[in-house]
Amino acid sequence: MIMTRRTVIVSALGAVAAGIAAYATVGSPVDAAEVTVYKSPTCGCCGEWVKHLRANGFTVAVHEMDNVPPIKARAGIPSALESCHTALVGGYAIEGHVPGQDIRRLLRERPAARGLAVPGMTAGSPGMGGRPERYDVILFEDGGQSVYARY
Repeated sequence: MIMTRRTVIVSALGAVAAGIAAYATVGSPVDAAEVTVYKSPTCGCCGEWVKHLRANGFTVAVHEMDNVPPIKARAGIPSALESCHTALVGGYAIEGHVPGQDIRRLLRERPAARGLAVPGMTAGSPGMGGRPERYDVILFEDGGQSVYARY
């Protein structure tokens, strides 16, 4: 078969279109990340945080359990950073009411860390009602912690 210039161009354009279609279907690794949440069956704010994640495009698998602290311990979450629920995504631990945009940033930047935390139950953070308070999202690792975002 003799390939003309037109055949080569049409074939190349078809390959580019197929690649774009495949990327649009799969998306980036950040978009494809599934968040696994461990929470008490009686905690309403945890459910609201899950809704926040879903509204921000995350796929979320929820595991309701009466004893979440062993999950926190296995994930390496320092006790000073604990909150009401724990999530795992992309090799990181997420503790508390961390905004979805910060989880996306974490997955995009991939810092050498264990994860992110919003300690306690801060009013105004995703999933929490009430009058908004100032709060920090903490990046934590074995050697320490730092402020990752401030609200």
